[in-house]
Amino acid sequence: MTDHRKQAEALLSRMTLEEKAAQMIQIPANLFTDEEAEAWAQKGVGSFLHTLGERAAKLQKIATGNRLGIPVLFGIDAVRGHALNHKATVFPSPLAMACTWDTEALEAVGRATGAEVALDGLHWTFAPLLCVARDLRWGRVDETFGESPMLIGELAAAMIKGLQGDDLSDDDAILACAKHYIAYAESTGGRDSVDTPVTLRMIRETFLPPYQKAVDAGCATMMTAYLPVDGVPMTAHKELLTDILKDELGFDGFVVTDWDNVGSLVKRQNYAKTIQDAACIAAKAGNDMFMSTPEAYDALIALVKNGRLSQAVLDEAVRRILAVKFRLGLFDGKQKPKTVDMQAHRALNESIQENAIVLLKNNGALPLQSKKLAVVGPSADHIHAMLGDWTYMSHPGIRHGQEIEHKIIPVTPRKGLEQLADSHGLTVAYEKGCGFLNSRKDLDQHSIDGHSTLETLILPEIQPLNRDAVLAACRDADVLVACVGDFLAQTGEFRDRGNLDLSGDQQTLLELLKSTGKPLVVVLVSGKPLTVPWVSENADAVVQLFNGGQTAGLALAKALTGETNTFGKLPISFAHHTGQLPVYHNHYPGWHGGQYVDMPATPLYAFGYGLSYTAYRYGAPQLTRENGEILVSVNVQNTGSVDGTEIVQLYAHRPAGERMTPVKELIDFARVPLQAGEIMTVEFIVDMESLKAVHGDGSRVLEPGEYTLMTGPSSRGEDLQTVTLTL
Repeated sequence: MTDHRKQAEALLSRMTLEEKAAQMIQIPANLFTDEEAEAWAQKGVGSFLHTLGERAAKLQKIATGNRLGIPVLFGIDAVRGHALNHKATVFPSPLAMACTWDTEALEAVGRATGAEVALDGLHWTFAPLLCVARDLRWGRVDETFGESPMLIGELAAAMIKGLQGDDLSDDDAILACAKHYIAYAESTGGRDSVDTPVTLRMIRETFLPPYQKAVDAGCATMMTAYLPVDGVPMTAHKELLTDILKDELGFDGFVVTDWDNVGSLVKRQNYAKTIQDAACIAAKAGNDMFMSTPEAYDALIALVKNGRLSQAVLDEAVRRILAVKFRLGLFDGKQKPKTVDMQAHRALNESIQENAIVLLKNNGALPLQSKKLAVVGPSADHIHAMLGDWTYMSHPGIRHGQEIEHKIIPVTPRKGLEQLADSHGLTVAYEKGCGFLNSRKDLDQHSIDGHSTLETLILPEIQPLNRDAVLAACRDADVLVACVGDFLAQTGEFRDRGNLDLSGDQQTLLELLKSTGKPLVVVLVSGKPLTVPWVSENADAVVQLFNGGQTAGLALAKALTGETNTFGKLPISFAHHTGQLPVYHNHYPGWHGGQYVDMPATPLYAFGYGLSYTAYRYGAPQLTRENGEILVSVNVQNTGSVDGTEIVQLYAHRPAGERMTPVKELIDFARVPLQAGEIMTVEFIVDMESLKAVHGDGSRVLEPGEYTLMTGPSSRGEDLQTVTLTL
């Protein structure tokens, strides 16, 4: 096997100080003119981000024409497929994909994404995101795989394997980037990038395990988060970046900062006085590449020349960067894939969209057959609301500011139902009814530091309730299908929310529909869980459709009509009210009273929950020991008349020890296809590492005592049956 570190060392020995400093810089090409970007390529910059196609090819030609011919890494935010390119496959949001609990599907998404990114001449995606989403107010919940460290780690590792392929030098393989290291989503009040009130022990217990799985999967790069831990910004946190990530976990790739993290040490966080101070701190802490802080180039050179920074620090960073470039095959003339099966990618996308739909309630209103439908609501025929963030629609300027022509028009819920109307005996009447906002004042509240206005997208969403039009559309209907939720200005980076209720007149719209006395099906189209207790109580059926892919509306229509069964399970808990947060399943015990006096004790919808058009019966779990392994087995039967796939879940509660332990934690799961009437024995091999507690010194210890193991269809107490393991 080629020793890429030795190759990097040989090249490093020939490099000047200036060439080393350039390798540590990443330039956002979409914010620079052609002339400026080309000047950086001539300096031998390490990486560009957010440029596509011919422009990337030209910059690469300039870079490889330099003295040492070191290729540039081109990065892109391919968070859900290569979705910033309007011709590529737009997969559902990560939160939506997590509803499938399907590692094989996530690996396939990684393979498809890698091939399409590579076809554009790019090498690196800033995905997957390993943040643990426990505060629903945080704007970037939609980019996560939910609230369980175990589920996050499994899905992320699968995607990493898909992105990087069997060999990174393959033409269709690209670099993955696990982000944002670490505990980024745990910021106070769900406020993006502010202080994160966690200890290093808590980081080891809850937030580090997914990154260990990413390292074990061979992830080539990691991205630092913006946040500080105990007053130390992650960009400056040597213990977490070098001592733990690189030395303890064994990460051998390179670390890239998030957007202008080095500059933020001066401009936002008041941690460093000058850019030289910031660059010195960041380099010593273990950041190898600086994203979007071009002034750090001159700072690094000056720091070495004035003796404040050893050139050996730059050497170690550049050694890691070059080793990854060798591993990727850039020096061997890595080519674009010769063929990419876009039809197969589209089919994969459709399958994932169908499996990502979560049925939350059904009093018999579904499936829809031979009915007159009134399809109402601002999400019913709204492309941007359905797709959500990190697509060519939400980020239209990535291709160097040019306008994006919509080559692939996504299928909305309305269009999907219209496509299936004839085959299922449906008639479809449509009325928007209201917008997501109902006044200019609402619009102003969604404008934060100029980042979330996107006014051309938001202005059409200002529309008060049109009662007469809604009632007219419902007059002849047998069933009312209301599509409500959030839209682009309410989800994503810079878009934290203090109120997770339905905005504008959407709640009033639902109450008007309910007053007709007709069966009401509510489809929640959103980036993350919203607080909808009225919907849960009053609707006859409730379906969750997190931001989908290009044919999510058709996948929804298939589920509503029963053409497909519903398989999805929630990877995240729903709250009754914002004030009830947090409601994640793996919380500590000990709360006096166990609830707020004005709120229920349990979530509105629990982690792992999801219904089906069939029913499943669970037997009592059985514990056995074989060949030194501990096995938990449970019989699961499909007792209905429809074939389905059940997601069987295994939870654990540890005994008392040096530290408190969560009431329950997901430690394993299995997707089990079951034909109508079929019974299957599902067997789990208990991973003893997952049972270990983290002590104050950071060690992981298997405590003696009784462990409670729980199996069932969700994390709800009433859904779980237990067996005791004594160690």
